[in-house]
Amino acid sequence: MEFLLWGMVFLAGTCVGSFLNVVICRVPQGKSIVYPPSHCPSCLHPLRPADLLPVVSYMSLKGKCRYCGCRISPQYPAVEVVTGILFFLAFIRYGCTLDFLRCAALFSMLIPAAAIDLKYKIIPDKLNLAGLVLGVPFLVESKEAFFSGAAGFLTGGGLLLLIAVASRGGMGGGDIKLAAVMGLYLGWKYLLLALFLAFAAGGAAGAVMILFKMKKMKDAVPFGPYLALGAVAAALAGDKIISWYAGFFVAQ
Repeated sequence: MEFLLWGMVFLAGTCVGSFLNVVICRVPQGKSIVYPPSHCPSCLHPLRPADLLPVVSYMSLKGKCRYCGCRISPQYPAVEVVTGILFFLAFIRYGCTLDFLRCAALFSMLIPAAAIDLKYKIIPDKLNLAGLVLGVPFLVESKEAFFSGAAGFLTGGGLLLLIAVASRGGMGGGDIKLAAVMGLYLGWKYLLLALFLAFAAGGAAGAVMILFKMKKMKDAVPFGPYLALGAVAAALAGDKIISWYAGFFVAQ
């Protein structure tokens, strides 16, 4: 019975991921995510329900459109699988609780934010606003949740705003807003951990890209994916990471 429940959570995640693909493709272009219905981006043929089954449709069609034979971007199954896995991990971590729903809502914002930032080097205001609207109801859980979320919101936005000012534009406005919304979900403590992990991962990746001459020192690098990575790690394993980090110094 437990395995069946896990499978249902994963399946639900892939279905959400299918919708997130619509968000990723349409929001940066200013298009509606509701109309027109899903269609092939090459031949514009409307897709049938059988064409919209997460992952399964892509595999059965061998990555090609049923109607025109054009290649379907591997982004579609990748986003579906990643969303399903993250929902599954969140459910394993929190079970049928409000914390699971909070993680699901957070991940549903982070995945398109990271993908859009990678592709277009922007994080749309509409996406951050949607994350804010979805996150506010979680603040009414308790006084502790309210003050921690409010502090996280101010801390995330404030810290990255200071970095942007100090670096004279080295941090984008979308990153600042995303960090603020992340703090709303994570609370100030896990938000600080998420930012630490994001800067560590971003710095390491940047150093590797510069070393192998994939990027130059002054080249802009999308920071949204690293913020998303840090937030996911903090949400799923924040306690363990903090305990390990604290224990490391105690052992010294």
